[in-house]
Amino acid sequence: MGLELVDRYLLGEPVSKPDVVAALLAERSDAPAAAPFYRAFEAVGARAADEAFIALRLVLAGKLPEDEAVRRLRGLTAVARAGRAGDGAGLAAALKRDGKVLADLPPGPFDVPAERDRIVAAATAAYRAELT
Repeated sequence: MGLELVDRYLLGEPVSKPDVVAALLAERSDAPAAAPFYRAFEAVGARAADEAFIALRLVLAGKLPEDEAVRRLRGLTAVARAGRAGDGAGLAAALKRDGKVLADLPPGPFDVPAERDRIVAAATAAYRAELT
């Protein structure tokens, strides 16, 4: 399913961006608010910003793609991606950049694999909760 692939991609699993775009375009929602996103993905394909995937994900979850919601999901996905990649510096940078909307995530240390796993799990759970 296209949405599952989008989530896996955004959360840092090994999924290619072109595959995500192809899946989204193959399994379109009838929701009128989604139509502009599909047209954009048709036009720019894999060059689309990840925030477009995030905004579409919110729309398809029945939520408004408001800036605060997009920023929150962007921050959660940045944390999950950095943590899955073992990038403690990237994880710390994501938390610093989006700290205001990620205050509920556990603190580091980020150089300990078990702690990175804990924060990735928390970010993933929070991402999924935002979309329910």
